[in-house]
Amino acid sequence: MADNLQEQLYQRIREGLLEGRFQPGERLKIRDLAAAWGTSPMPVRAALQRLVAEGALEGEPQRSVRVPAMTRERYQHIFQVRLGLEGLAVELATPNLTAADLAELRDCVARMDQAIEQRLAQDYLEANSRFHLLLYGACGNPVLLRSIESLWLQIGPFFNRLFTGADLSLRLNDFHEEAFAAIEAGDAKAARQAMEQDLIYFARFLLNLLELEQRPVPAR
Repeated sequence: MADNLQEQLYQRIREGLLEGRFQPGERLKIRDLAAAWGTSPMPVRAALQRLVAEGALEGEPQRSVRVPAMTRERYQHIFQVRLGLEGLAVELATPNLTAADLAELRDCVARMDQAIEQRLAQDYLEANSRFHLLLYGACGNPVLLRSIESLWLQIGPFFNRLFTGADLSLRLNDFHEEAFAAIEAGDAKAARQAMEQDLIYFARFLLNLLELEQRPVPAR
């Protein structure tokens, strides 16, 4: 029973990281989470320790953990790996998708469009996560999928920053629509290209944002 509860809590926190429900630098206190979820601290601690071991969280003193802060260098390193892995996953997944998969991907694109119009960041991030991970899950290569999910656990919280630029929000879904059109047409190469362009476009925006944030403030 305890193992089952620990697994449920692990999956809940993991899902929150993938969908950007936590912020970079946010502290997760074991007792606070246990109280919020109506459980004892022990299974919460075990779930968090698993995520620390996976590199998705960082351990801190006083029985808390932290969502790692994002730096320009760290984002650049993650992006370089994501570009190769996620492009390959899309290409491999395209011929494997079922009619039900396509219907759900189409629904995700529609939900993202609606979220952008209504400026609902969390709704967008949840649909975005579902779109990408459903697609990658059809790649047929469990080693590739585990690697991608590991990277998403690290980058998911930082996706919140996509909604800090009003000009960017208008293009948040363009590449998803292009990728889905190629997937629906069965064109795996074009789907890979669209997904890689999606990663490149947003990497440029987020890297520029990080550079501005980390630039020293001039002394007065």
